[in-house]
Amino acid sequence: MNERFSTRQLIAWFWQIFCQVKLQSFINAVSGIIRVGLDFAFIWATKLAIDIATGNVSPSLLPKPTTLVGAGTLLISIMALQLAFGYLGRWIAALLGVEAQNRMQRRIFEHLLRSEWRGIEQRHSGDVLNRMVSDSQTVVNVVTDTIPQALAVMVRLVCAFFFLFSMDAMLAVGVTVILPIFILLSRLYINRMRAITREVRTTDSRVQATLQESVQHRLVLKTLERVPLLVETLAKLQKTLREQVRHRTLFSSTSNLILNIGFGAAYLFAFLWSVNRLADGAITFGMMTAFIQLCGQIQGPFRELTHFIPAIITSFTAAERLMELEDVPLEADGEPIRFTAGAGIRINDVTFAYDAHSRKILKNANYDFAPGSTTAILGETGAGKTTLVRLILALLKPQEGEVVMYADNSQLSDGTAEHRVAVSARTRCNLVYVPQGNTLFSGTIRWNLQMGKPEATETEMWDALQLACADFVHALPDGLDTRVGEGGAGLSEGQAQRIAIARALLRQGCILLLDEATSALDQKTEQTLLTNLIAHHRQLPVRPTLIFVTHRPAVMEHCTQVIKLEK
Repeated sequence: MNERFSTRQLIAWFWQIFCQVKLQSFINAVSGIIRVGLDFAFIWATKLAIDIATGNVSPSLLPKPTTLVGAGTLLISIMALQLAFGYLGRWIAALLGVEAQNRMQRRIFEHLLRSEWRGIEQRHSGDVLNRMVSDSQTVVNVVTDTIPQALAVMVRLVCAFFFLFSMDAMLAVGVTVILPIFILLSRLYINRMRAITREVRTTDSRVQATLQESVQHRLVLKTLERVPLLVETLAKLQKTLREQVRHRTLFSSTSNLILNIGFGAAYLFAFLWSVNRLADGAITFGMMTAFIQLCGQIQGPFRELTHFIPAIITSFTAAERLMELEDVPLEADGEPIRFTAGAGIRINDVTFAYDAHSRKILKNANYDFAPGSTTAILGETGAGKTTLVRLILALLKPQEGEVVMYADNSQLSDGTAEHRVAVSARTRCNLVYVPQGNTLFSGTIRWNLQMGKPEATETEMWDALQLACADFVHALPDGLDTRVGEGGAGLSEGQAQRIAIARALLRQGCILLLDEATSALDQKTEQTLLTNLIAHHRQLPVRPTLIFVTHRPAVMEHCTQVIKLEK
């Protein structure tokens, strides 16, 4: 399987993440190393207690108790410290882990919102959410928990080896002979597990995408009587996921079995060696106990590494999936370019196609939306109305030609006298956009209106609602604080659409762009709303430019020009 990112790129990306959560990683690593030190202190204290009980206390440069009471007190003290550091370590790791997870999700979330529009829209939202939640958590867990634990494990391995080597060099070498074999097998294991894990994560995203889309469009499924079909589709995906997980588990379990056979052989060797040495009188019973414990301290890290490696491999797959999201280019950044005295839009010889293999939606298109004008854009489905809107919003870039924002005798917000600027994310501040369909967020009506202008006063909100023919909010039990569900649930389509228009009207902009914004309104309400908009904008010191994407005759009656798009 060809991976999109090299191992070097993955490591460089992980380093960036580590630099953001280095405090959590450092604390977890230090905590783990301290616990390792306490474990070895406990082994030493156990050996000492046994030697005191059997009368075989050997001389030492280190001060130590010489009675069973003293040795018992030392053991209890070390056990208390082990429990205390274990509790404290888990508590700190949990708190810092949540903060690291939040920071990681914010990083991906911000990149998604600031990236070019087409980059993310080409992916299913369920897949994107799966990456943002599950893959982010996987990466953070490895950086803040798994890697610090692995460091502590390596410290444990090295210390245990030298501790055992100081007492019996031959035994230490014999127990660790498995290490070269482990290193040789790990590369093959890692490559295969990485490919299998990638398949599992891809299928998991498809399952989440199916669940999310089905719940979102359950009304359509009910009316089409296709609930059984979606249930069957989900079952097939889950079966595929189950088989992939079974394959991964079988491969991982088989690999672990081979290593465990090696560990068992090494442990048996250590036990028989110690028994033989004890029988010859070469070691004390306390030393034999220490041998067995140190053997466990050496083999324990190897066993833990067999668990760490799948976690690290999974994190590599998760990192690749997150890097694919971050690979989407960001929009041009910089200070907003605001036209202070109104503006228009000019389309100059624009040609656009969504990709090299599809037809040209627009070809050598030339349109002029003059400052202060009112324009209706008509056209059959597929003629390019939505594409034209996205070009004006700088969500798309034309392959040929240009889309510019201009004004006569105007001054920009930066004080320059430039009257013609190519549209970009920086010129979007001049646009007030009302998309077609229901675009309300779950929350209160007040919260939705504040999306248009966070600092809006209640008076401004009520004025905008009145202008948008949304006076019905007065009659709601909680008024502006009435809660609406996902997609404006609890309101009719027409009510939700009028609140969306009011939200847009709170935003300051010199170009108002409405894309089928009155499609859910009855003829009388639509006529009243249009009359309100036209009258209101004529009273403003700087008359805004109005652009309506519509097929409703009532809209065209209020326009100074009509543009008809054809395929």
